[in-house]
Amino acid sequence: HDHIVAHGVPVALYSDKHSIFRINAKEVAPEAETQFSRAARELGIECIHAHSPQAKGRVERVNQTLQDRLVKEMRLAGINDMNSANAWLPGYIKDFNRRFAVAPKDRADAHLAYQGTPEALLRTLSVQVTKTLSRNLSCQHENQLLQVSTTGKGLGLRGAKVTVHEHFDGSQELLWKKRKLTYSVMSKPQRQTPAADGKSLNALVDKAMARRNTGHKPAPNHPWRNMPVGKSAHDGLRASP
Repeated sequence: HDHIVAHGVPVALYSDKHSIFRINAKEVAPEAETQFSRAARELGIECIHAHSPQAKGRVERVNQTLQDRLVKEMRLAGINDMNSANAWLPGYIKDFNRRFAVAPKDRADAHLAYQGTPEALLRTLSVQVTKTLSRNLSCQHENQLLQVSTTGKGLGLRGAKVTVHEHFDGSQELLWKKRKLTYSVMSKPQRQTPAADGKSLNALVDKAMARRNTGHKPAPNHPWRNMPVGKSAHDGLRASP
């Protein structure tokens, strides 16, 4: 997000085949996307995945340098929390590029100006989950019940496909055909005991009575099983002198 705001939309991104960037499972449909690849497609970014050993080596060398050097530099700078790290990183990136960047053969800027609104950019970069509204215009998401509030044409939303947008600041939106829906969040309802009819009532009562009449059977090593029987049992209950 910050990169696009500052520099524009990159024409292409070069990465390895990590599951963040692409779905590697063979049994998945070819058009299946990760959240990252979906956002890149919506922004018009071409994703190029390293395939040859030489290409993978270039990616891994940069990652190894950053993972090793970055941690040590943060330790030397006394960085020990996320907020401090985020504030410190821009200066580190500038210094890193000054020391290790290689001049490109083509100096043309490979970015395009972003043409959308800030709100649209946030939605594109959010985590998106598709849900289906029930007859009472609700759907379940992350152990929550999202209840849509409508006025007028609420019947048209029954069975509609809606999209939950989870933003990186923790907020979320519910959209239908790119239209923001008003909704309330409620706890996930507990499963209710089904109502008994005349045919099943007697069976349920019999099961309840059977549970009550079943006596408790002590375990084989329970102290009661080792207690003497008869007169000596009373002696065993007396306190030791």
